[in-house]
Amino acid sequence: MGDFSNNNWKLISSTILTTILAIKCIEKGISLYKRNNDNSNDNKSAMKGGMKYDDELFREQLARNYAFLGEEGMEALKKQYFIVVGAGGVGSWVVTMLIRSGCTHIKVIDFDQVSLSSLNRHSCATLKDVGLPKVEVLKAHMLEIAPWCKIEAANELWALNSAEKLLQFEDGTKPTWVIDCIDNIDTKIDLLEYVYKNGTNVIASMGAATKSDPSRINVGDISNTEEDSLARIVRRRLKKRGITTGIPVVFSAEKPDPRKAKLLPLPEEEFQKGNVDQLSSLQDFRVRILPVLGTMPGVFGLSIVTWLLTKIAGYPLDPIVGKNRIKVYDGIYQSLAGQTTRIGKQDQRIPIALSDIGYLVEEVWRGRSPVSGFSTRLTLSKWDPSKPISLQNVVILTKEEQKEHENRILNGNEKFEDVYSKEVLDLVAKRFSEEAYYSKFR
Repeated sequence: MGDFSNNNWKLISSTILTTILAIKCIEKGISLYKRNNDNSNDNKSAMKGGMKYDDELFREQLARNYAFLGEEGMEALKKQYFIVVGAGGVGSWVVTMLIRSGCTHIKVIDFDQVSLSSLNRHSCATLKDVGLPKVEVLKAHMLEIAPWCKIEAANELWALNSAEKLLQFEDGTKPTWVIDCIDNIDTKIDLLEYVYKNGTNVIASMGAATKSDPSRINVGDISNTEEDSLARIVRRRLKKRGITTGIPVVFSAEKPDPRKAKLLPLPEEEFQKGNVDQLSSLQDFRVRILPVLGTMPGVFGLSIVTWLLTKIAGYPLDPIVGKNRIKVYDGIYQSLAGQTTRIGKQDQRIPIALSDIGYLVEEVWRGRSPVSGFSTRLTLSKWDPSKPISLQNVVILTKEEQKEHENRILNGNEKFEDVYSKEVLDLVAKRFSEEAYYSKFR
């Protein structure tokens, strides 16, 4: 009887333990199911874009941006409606960094698919994305980073006949900024002309292909571009349409070199077909193969976004354009050396280095004479005859202005007030004061 009771209690205990474990497993399974179901619903909601995201989380995720751009700057950014045309190497980085920086409304337009060769420069595409539309790939990846952002993806080729439809959001909102990242010349020209003549803010990327020197990247007006073959073509063709200035662009002023990458040659049979002068990734177009160092499209894209963020937030920014003007700088440098003789100094040596000339021209004097505002036929002149030549006592003048300054101030001993207006004197004093401040950090 005792043995039987012991066996029964063992059986009962075992059954109870098994039942408890089973219940726990069922509860765990139900919990996991609910969690996965909730996550699935969240993901579906996120994939639509613009899902609610707690403001505290938003601010924490973008704490560094708030610290840099300030409250007003970030609020200004959140109000922008961006449309990026082209989602390749440059465009994908523009989209990625705009969204990572706090953009809340963006539309991406591109007809193309991710290819295996895209992976050397695309901002987020993976092997699993090969063959998928670039715009959908960007949207999917970005919503995992920024569920607050309303992202619209247009898997279409931008064309002039569909411009009005494509250059607006689903609710009819017009963009505050259009970012041109197209590499087909005809389409690029049509887009830039359209947005320019419609008064839409725009910034465009020029050619990143065959470029390799990040120190030569410039942000400036289309009229100031140099050493960029794509920019040259765009500039000339826009001029035929009556547009010579007013379009900011990112370009590289890197000089060509026979030792560097060039456009790869086309087979002879392609030349026989004609129309081979277009850069395009359209399947039906004949294409020149562009050597691209994967980092450079990223540099172009990041430069665009940095410019946009500071522009929108009102953050101080004064881009320097034209980094290859060595001959121009040398001429300006020699003009100062020659002046020393004309004002009675036998020794033409001056305490300013040739390497300082670019700094003086571009950063201190913004490439223009403070007297006339002209930017051609520039020279460097001593300003105050009672002080030695220094970075805070030389000005950029035109050749004619330099001659008059020598005759009336440096050699003629006239008073500054009798030669220049108060506005000119105040501007010169302001620039000298700025140079004194920034020289502490050079």
